[in-house]
Amino acid sequence: VQLVESGGDLVQSGGSLTLSCAASGYTGTLDDMDWYRQAPGKQRELVATISRGGVVRKYTDSVKGRFTISRDNTKNTMTLQMNSLKPEDTAVYYCHAVWGMGSTYTDYWGQGTQVTVSS
Repeated sequence: VQLVESGGDLVQSGGSLTLSCAASGYTGTLDDMDWYRQAPGKQRELVATISRGGVVRKYTDSVKGRFTISRDNTKNTMTLQMNSLKPEDTAVYYCHAVWGMGSTYTDYWGQGTQVTVSS
């Protein structure tokens, strides 16, 4: 499974960005997919999770009401719509997915895309 993120950019505080994750190299449907982020000097944190069918969506408290996670299983893509961006949202954002075959589940990560929010 390959995951490729795109959409990271430099944006002013209060602005918006849409991150995309394109998945390839597998059959069937990926299980849960997530967006993580890692700011300089900090641990990687879970930002948002979306279930296999897209029904269940969870967010870390700091982004609730501002970020929206979605996925399109027909196009093998996941997006993160980020509104009202704040300087503390500055980080490298990573796409993460779980793919299962039989009873074996494997984690996959993208290379990350940089989001910088200026004050």
